[in-house]
Amino acid sequence: MPKYLVTGSAGFIGFHLVRKLLGLGIDVVGFDVVNDYYSVSLKRDRLQQLRQVANESTSAKFEFIEADIVDQAAVDSTFAAHEFDRVVHLAAQAGVRYSLTHPRTYIQSNIVGFINILEACRHAKTPHLTYASSSSVYGANTSTPFSVHDNVDHPLSLYAASKKSNELMAHTYSHLYRLPTTGLRFFTVYGPWGRPDMALFLFTRAILRGEPISVFNHGKMLRDFTYVDDIVEGIYRTSEQPAEPSPQWSGDCPDPATSTAPYRIYNIGNNQPIELSRFIDVIELSVGKKAVRNLLPIQPGDVPATFADIDALESAVGFRPETTIETGISRFIDWYRQYYGE
Repeated sequence: MPKYLVTGSAGFIGFHLVRKLLGLGIDVVGFDVVNDYYSVSLKRDRLQQLRQVANESTSAKFEFIEADIVDQAAVDSTFAAHEFDRVVHLAAQAGVRYSLTHPRTYIQSNIVGFINILEACRHAKTPHLTYASSSSVYGANTSTPFSVHDNVDHPLSLYAASKKSNELMAHTYSHLYRLPTTGLRFFTVYGPWGRPDMALFLFTRAILRGEPISVFNHGKMLRDFTYVDDIVEGIYRTSEQPAEPSPQWSGDCPDPATSTAPYRIYNIGNNQPIELSRFIDVIELSVGKKAVRNLLPIQPGDVPATFADIDALESAVGFRPETTIETGISRFIDWYRQYYGE
């Protein structure tokens, strides 16, 4: 079995990925700073769940390192102490709106932190680095569905720009040092143990408490909501298939998703965007209570629609997300009620 390093292992997606890997009998080293961007207790509870899974396993081991990816010494010492077959880099400063008020945080975490990971993988000759990008990189693009073969040169937030930068940095290392890298553009991930700053969490809490919810763009935003288990399955499958050079790539008509270097970009989305107002309708049905909707204009940095073309992902690893929002939201509500006792 390979050994994985998962950065951001106390985070939403990282937690679910580590739990899946441990369930498969794979040893995992988790790396996370456990900062207070949102509830530290939620992150600690996720880690406790992972320790419990590892304790119940007869084959998989879980080691957790509490450190910041911006700390080069901490990253380097982790790579010096372990030989990783796979690195999945999920640690980052997330959130579009937070980037409007805390721009320097994104440069530190998403740019400086990423170069630390790239350098460590380069010197360790890591067989494959898989990292989180974002649907936000599509920015001002209005041609849908969003294709990995389209150029993404017009970001609308610093968060999006930092993720686009990650893709460019990864390509440089794939080209110069033949480091296989795969970037995954996630589309609005939701599910149990989710982030408290995300729409599903905010809406559920407010509806249960009888508080109004802020509905931006008057509920007309289209989002390709993707259930976390589908995201994790996509991460695992692509991680197990190291990026390779594309023999068809040509500098005369360059494909942004491939290269003559061992480099790949994939979308992971549900491929079925729905209107935000419909998303709220499903939450209401699952909760059994109507929302008080405060309709507002679109926020700076937001895009009106996201829609993933996942043909490249399906062709490469034979997978497409299938969880419906009815199923996914119901599972989240069940977890939320149990976790918070509401």
